Amino acid sequence: MHDEPDVLQHRPQRWLRPAALGGAALAVLIVAGGLVSRVSASQALKTRTDAEAIPTVAVISPTPAAAQEGLVLPGQVRAFYDAQIHARVPGYLKRWYTDIGARVKAGQVLAEIDTPDLDQQLARAQADLSTAIANQSLAQVTAGRWKTLLGDDAVSHQEADEKASDLAAKSALVKAASAEVGRLRALEAFKRITAPFDGVVTGRTTDIGALIAAGAPNDAGLFTVSDVHRLRIYVKAPQAYTAQLHPGMTATLTVPEHPGQTFTATLVSTNGAVSDQSGAMTVELQMDNPAGAQGSGTLDPGDYAQVRFALPTPTGVLRLPASAVMFRRKGTAVAVLGADGRAHLRYVTIAEDQGSSVEIAGGLTASDRVIDSPPDSLADGEAVRLAAQVRPVAAQEG
Repeated sequence: MHDEPDVLQHRPQRWLRPAALGGAALAVLIVAGGLVSRVSASQALKTRTDAEAIPTVAVISPTPAAAQEGLVLPGQVRAFYDAQIHARVPGYLKRWYTDIGARVKAGQVLAEIDTPDLDQQLARAQADLSTAIANQSLAQVTAGRWKTLLGDDAVSHQEADEKASDLAAKSALVKAASAEVGRLRALEAFKRITAPFDGVVTGRTTDIGALIAAGAPNDAGLFTVSDVHRLRIYVKAPQAYTAQLHPGMTATLTVPEHPGQTFTATLVSTNGAVSDQSGAMTVELQMDNPAGAQGSGTLDPGDYAQVRFALPTPTGVLRLPASAVMFRRKGTAVAVLGADGRAHLRYVTIAEDQGSSVEIAGGLTASDRVIDSPPDSLADGEAVRLAAQVRPVAAQEG
């Protein structure tokens, strides 16, 4: 029998265990629901991010290039001969006689250099030559006397041979000293800077008193002389036209400073190779320029010219807007949308650059869907999303 009061007796509550289990289950459900919601949101964000990372592009269709009356290319005018005159001896510029624009003849003196060091070297070499000649004369007299004494058996053969050898050595020293004097005299001739050919002085980069450091790596030269009685014009011809260009054919030139006036040049040679980077061949034309760098109607070295060849447009040339062209390390390329929904790079050859549009001579077909204004980061094989229907080039530019 228990003596404690009823209020002090412990009786377990049967409803606590089910309540605790229910609360734990509810907490598990809440945590699991949160995790599932977070995973679902993360997956949705990833899917949306991946979808937005795919670039949206518009495609265009290349169109055949219109037939032209001729091929027009930029050209660079150069002098027939162009020489930068450097000093051969060090010193100081004593005086100059011709300035830019002066017409000069071959051998004409352009400037004189004061060379005190070289002058002293020449004086010493001449003194050394005089000493060598004097020693040679003495050795020659001595060798002759000992040869006479040898005939009288007054000296031995050994002693006579020694004197003859001494004469030969002294003669060799005379030749060496004479060669040194000749070398320094030849250098003395370079104190006078002369024109190598008939032409025009197109540059003077020195003045009186300037230090002349002959042979220095940063030597900019003293004068530039150009022979402009005849001019060379260099043009980069696209590969599609190289088979039609041959020596003897003529072309017409226009320059901005003579509007409405044309000049005729003759193609003389090509470099015989197509550049890997530009896909073009260097072509040289020549033309007479009798008035030289003066007078109306003449061209000047360094002029930019438009050169027109009377050539038909080759078949298969396609036209694209310049915005579709990409410049990559391997060369000029365009991006083509494939049937797999991915961009594929095509390296092409540009026949002519017309500014807002370009003509493609190779690497592309008329049925290709070309991506217009592709992103700079677009890679070969990258997935893209089509934003609009294929548009022809003419419709886009109109």
